[in-house]
Amino acid sequence: MEITFLLNGESVHLAGVSPTVTLLDWLREDRGLTGTKEGCNEGDCGACTVMVRDAEGARALNACILFLPQLHGKSVTTVEGLAAPDGTLHPVQQAMIDCHGSQCGFCTPGFVMSMAVAHLNGDQHHDDALAGNLCRCTGYAPIIRAARSAAKQPVPEHLARPFILPEKLSGGLAAGERGADSPPHDHHAPETADELAELYARHPNATLVAGATDVGLWVTKQLRDLPEVIFLNRCRDLQTFEETDLGLRIGAGVTMDRVLDLLRDRHPSYAEMIRRYGSVQVRAAATIGGNIANGSPIGDNPPALIALGATLHLRYRDTRREMPIEDFYLDYGRQDRHPGEFVEAVTIPAQPDRLRVYKLSKRFDQDISAVCGAFSITVEDGRLARARIAFGGMAGIPKRASAVEAAITGKPWSEETLVAAWDAWQEDFTPLSDMRASAEYRLEAARNMLTRCLLEDLGAPVNVLEVRA
Repeated sequence: MEITFLLNGESVHLAGVSPTVTLLDWLREDRGLTGTKEGCNEGDCGACTVMVRDAEGARALNACILFLPQLHGKSVTTVEGLAAPDGTLHPVQQAMIDCHGSQCGFCTPGFVMSMAVAHLNGDQHHDDALAGNLCRCTGYAPIIRAARSAAKQPVPEHLARPFILPEKLSGGLAAGERGADSPPHDHHAPETADELAELYARHPNATLVAGATDVGLWVTKQLRDLPEVIFLNRCRDLQTFEETDLGLRIGAGVTMDRVLDLLRDRHPSYAEMIRRYGSVQVRAAATIGGNIANGSPIGDNPPALIALGATLHLRYRDTRREMPIEDFYLDYGRQDRHPGEFVEAVTIPAQPDRLRVYKLSKRFDQDISAVCGAFSITVEDGRLARARIAFGGMAGIPKRASAVEAAITGKPWSEETLVAAWDAWQEDFTPLSDMRASAEYRLEAARNMLTRCLLEDLGAPVNVLEVRA
């Protein structure tokens, strides 16, 4: 499998390289482009941020958990290639100098690249755009001032031109880039879901790689070797969505930043949770299918999808089956997915029920949940007509609160009803205690989330700013 992309405007052709070499390692060790830094090596600190462009636009991505095959057909810009060809600094680079936004400088290239992507895209929500970049010495005030200052300047001409990748990039393999000494790997990059279905059936033990926001850590942190890898980034038909008679069908390869946009008006509370659960860099890489198939008991998507009554679409070769997404999760680390079968899409039904999603974590941005609760509620004539309640972090799998639902459905939508159902919670959940929260805290938090849902539904102030006002 050959990999072809642009690096700072120059053609790159790679063949025979290990498929799990990260862009960060390749930039620093093979190309000598050391402006891109290794900080956490797990996609949290943003020191390795680069700009990646394709026909869909420009995105900031973490190079430390981005494998080289994921770059095929794209353009990569590092901090070394950000200035204009005549050497004129990019507006964000100049603003960082003028506003004293750098001290030790280690994190600065990552900040600059995140700011440059936001500048190119016209994104002036600077706190969100930089949530995935950490600085330990300068502090964020001068960096935010730099971002605001740069936002007033036009996009440089060399970046303003639309992205066009030549049909066949010129040039041959660069010296030392054939990777003859790389360890043997069986890796593939199917172009369609049909190709993927046939390939995965023949290689059911292969690791599927979409965004690599989790698999990347298997390599960088656990030092695991992945002898069989199937990359999904070329399967364009998995990256689509459509409105159907059943609702909104989202392909497994749709990235979470696009899911956020899709849900912003449909389910604002769900979209707000997505804004928090990963940085800009993570959301631009992570896919909804990967998050579902991962099966993590603390994944934030499944509780919301379970509460919405979403349907999961699975495929093995030409055989397709579907199920309520809550039935997909059988036990910790075990899902109802056969060897060679993959998640093809998920459908969110069109329904008027009110959805609330609450995420409780130690950090506001890009932190793992202690508890994530989702509540789809229908109230008729003051009574709870229907309720679908699901949680992450409360059990070994994302799970519905079936006993609680039964205890409150048909009853008046009131605090008295919730108090009367207090004991039902222990029928549904026996949480674990760990570094994030104790079992008692989790159970209390889950109960309080349902109370918050009620109060919010009745128009009572529930946020700190609302209470102070």
